[in-house]
Amino acid sequence: MDVLYFLIGCSVFVALIFLGAFIWANKTGQHEDTQTPAIRMLFDDELSSSQEESKKSANSKAFNKK
Repeated sequence: MDVLYFLIGCSVFVALIFLGAFIWANKTGQHEDTQTPAIRMLFDDELSSSQEESKKSANSKAFNKK
């Protein structure tokens, strides 16, 4: 029976840690922007010019090694 009390105490302690983490995340603004991640996945395939240049240079290096 003592183990049961210990496990209940541990579970309450862990729940308080998660509650504190949730409150901290809300205060620091983790949940303010809900639209951008949903839109970002639609445009994920577009490469910026610097990414395109690095990809081309990596491909040319791989081609030159063969």
